[in-house]
Amino acid sequence: MTTDRNQRHKSAMQRRKALVDEKIAQANEERGIVIVLTGNGKGKSSSGFGSVIRCLGHGYKAGIVQFIKGTWDCGERNFIEQRCPEVPYHVMGSGFTWETQDRERDIAAAEQAWEQAEKLLQDDSLHLVLLDELTYVLKYGWIEQQRIFDAIQQRPADMSVIVTGRAASKALREIADTVAEVGDEKHAFRAGIKARRGIDW
Repeated sequence: MTTDRNQRHKSAMQRRKALVDEKIAQANEERGIVIVLTGNGKGKSSSGFGSVIRCLGHGYKAGIVQFIKGTWDCGERNFIEQRCPEVPYHVMGSGFTWETQDRERDIAAAEQAWEQAEKLLQDDSLHLVLLDELTYVLKYGWIEQQRIFDAIQQRPADMSVIVTGRAASKALREIADTVAEVGDEKHAFRAGIKARRGIDW
């Protein structure tokens, strides 16, 4: 009986491998892609920063612009600034909108951060650009949508871009090659557990 089960498993894996190999053979276009990581769940920025580390690990160059969270202590920023000082890292700096409560200040900070993003998106030495929490800039209309989309779509052909943040618009999803929705099934914070350094930021 164990022999039969092992043989069925082997046959199933052979069929799966053939399907995967066929898909790999069909994927023959080589270019950078746009990835949108959205949804209400935890881990969108963490995934984006993980991709930056992956990129650096292969010897490529990456750049980062971080919107919204700029006033918080940030473990990812600490690590990159201390261990990878060659990585361009720009922070919007004004912090969460409910903290600033100043729309004009937020717009001015977003404009400065987006100008840095535009420079990175024109840099053909970069393999990856992370635009962390950019969805909020679009949602609040701080930067004109077409200006953002033009910069992303007119980037160097080999450059990939990762956009993170909740509530990604339909228009942003449409220009993306890959969209991942991070669900929110359960969160410790709602149970009264404090956000934890090294885990949540």
